[in-house]
Amino acid sequence: MDARLLIMGGAAGPALLVRFVELAGAAAARILVIATATEEPETAEEFYVDTFTALGAGSVRPLRLTTRADANAPGIAAELRAATGVFFTGGDQERITTVLGGTAADSLLQELVAAGAIVLGGTSAGAAMMSATMIVGGDGPGVTAASVRTGPGLEFLPGVLIDQHFAQRGRLNRLLSAVARYPHELGLGIDEDTAILTDGDRFEVLGSGAVTVVDAGAATDIRVPPSGPIALAGARIHVLPAGHTFHLTGRVPGAPAGENRAGDRGRAA
Repeated sequence: MDARLLIMGGAAGPALLVRFVELAGAAAARILVIATATEEPETAEEFYVDTFTALGAGSVRPLRLTTRADANAPGIAAELRAATGVFFTGGDQERITTVLGGTAADSLLQELVAAGAIVLGGTSAGAAMMSATMIVGGDGPGVTAASVRTGPGLEFLPGVLIDQHFAQRGRLNRLLSAVARYPHELGLGIDEDTAILTDGDRFEVLGSGAVTVVDAGAATDIRVPPSGPIALAGARIHVLPAGHTFHLTGRVPGAPAGENRAGDRGRAA
């Protein structure tokens, strides 16, 4: 089965959260909430347990993973295997990778996701950690090497760099900076209340905002000096609102079925 990932850009509204519940099985869902990213896990756990329950999930409970010992505990396998959905909250994505990276919990999650046995969701920090090369910070004013900080993610979705709160926090410069440094990766900037839902080799955009895709594969010139502006010529940028799809291997966007493109309006059938 294909991996199912619901990756949210932050500030997710009820429509996205109920979609996660439905993917996990609705009334038959058994959801685990992992709030490792935040310094106040009790607050995040309580919010998502109450929210997912109100949205119709059959069972929702927190899985507290504060230390690597927790993530390697003997009982972790039974907890994860019993779940139909696992959701990572926001906070600091480096906390997630530091606590979970390489642990029994990480290895089993990778196995369950690859087998299609669970739906894995994440918002904000829980979205950023799903890429192989993870954006961990940076807010410089230009497209420079200093405008972004990166580190290793947990690689649930290979071949991409994910940034969140994208339009709301003006993060195009840092995504461009990251893609220039790692041009083999696709940059995905996900707006708030927006998500991508993966289906094999493609994803669909959901929610009220858009996903900005930065593709440096066809770039004719990339130069990343230690200081000063980066040169990035010939890269492609796609802005995809809800209903649009994107094929990851072919790096090709798709329009919603039955929808006319701007250039086709007014033409006879």
